[in-house]
Amino acid sequence: MASAQSFGVLVYNQISKAGLERLPAGRYRAGKDVESPDAILVRSADLHGVEIPASVLAVARAGAGTNNIPVPALSARGIPVFNAPGGNANAVKELVLAGMLMAARQLGAAQRFVDGLDPGAPALEQAIEDGKKAFAGFELSHQTLGVIGLGKVGSLVADAAIKLGMHVMGYDPDITVDAAWSLPSQVQRAMSVEDVLRNARLVSLHVPLVPATRHLVNAGNVGLMHADGVLLNFSREGVVDDAAVAAALQARQLGCYVCDFPNPAILRQPRVIALPHLGASTREAEDNCAIMVVEQLRDFLEHGNVRNAVNFPDVRMGRGSSWRVAIANANVPNMLGQISTAMAQAGLNIHNMVNKSRGEMAYTLVDVDSPVGEPVLAAIRAIEGVLSVRYLPVNP
Repeated sequence: MASAQSFGVLVYNQISKAGLERLPAGRYRAGKDVESPDAILVRSADLHGVEIPASVLAVARAGAGTNNIPVPALSARGIPVFNAPGGNANAVKELVLAGMLMAARQLGAAQRFVDGLDPGAPALEQAIEDGKKAFAGFELSHQTLGVIGLGKVGSLVADAAIKLGMHVMGYDPDITVDAAWSLPSQVQRAMSVEDVLRNARLVSLHVPLVPATRHLVNAGNVGLMHADGVLLNFSREGVVDDAAVAAALQARQLGCYVCDFPNPAILRQPRVIALPHLGASTREAEDNCAIMVVEQLRDFLEHGNVRNAVNFPDVRMGRGSSWRVAIANANVPNMLGQISTAMAQAGLNIHNMVNKSRGEMAYTLVDVDSPVGEPVLAAIRAIEGVLSVRYLPVNP
């Protein structure tokens, strides 16, 4: 069964062609000039302060973080915000490994030394031999890596480090069941952030930026790290208090800081390796994220199913009939009773129903055995706490 409705998708940024190709041309209009769009597809463009059209039913980001999207405002309108968790995980993992190697072997400083040599100097070979002594490093094998945040990326980093012969300790108070199952058994459980900072020579951060994780590493705890320790941040800029880390580096309380977020506090600081936000900058990651989020967006627009929305519960239900209603509402008592009553009073028989909640948001899919008229939809919209109602009939 396929929906007869067509959809417009307003595209910000340069979205991978591999993802856009998943939007059938006959049913989707996708571009940067789509008027009255049903959905917005975005990468890094900042939507804070942007007027989101009233026609928009969903916003999808071809990446993991959603800090550039006004999630609370969209939640209040019953609009899900989709992302692509894990779509760029391998790309970030590989960059973390590169960062560890750059720090351990002082590759950045060594490269700058070589770049400064005079190729015409008669004693070039001797200068190289003399200079290399300043860049003696250490091997990763047998070192302890601390991983804070054990989601998709953190688990991959832990697994790769173990394969390099490293000892790994991990900390994540909010680890999911799926993440726990995918975590290598050799990972030693840490009891706190401080436990990791105190006991690991290298520490890699893989947490989202939320109020609880802002300045997770700060002036109060960065001094717990080894004086020759390496801190790596490839998650979000605000997770680390960069001014505190810069001070620790200057005081020789920390050996090296590797991050993907250059800013004035750390630029040109000795023993800082700052990369230009390269975490997801691979063709494969861009393709993976775009394909993943476009497929989720299509499933929502056409069938009302929700997968990987940062503000909605996951709700999926196979089509049991040709007539479906999707309802987003505040998570308050007796909502299902009121919805069911409105349908029963209209003589509608409920074929199947799924309802789930996530925090203050609840979402319901209802399949019924006959067409749903506008008066019924209006009655549901009028229920206090209902945020959005969509009618999703399909052609058999």
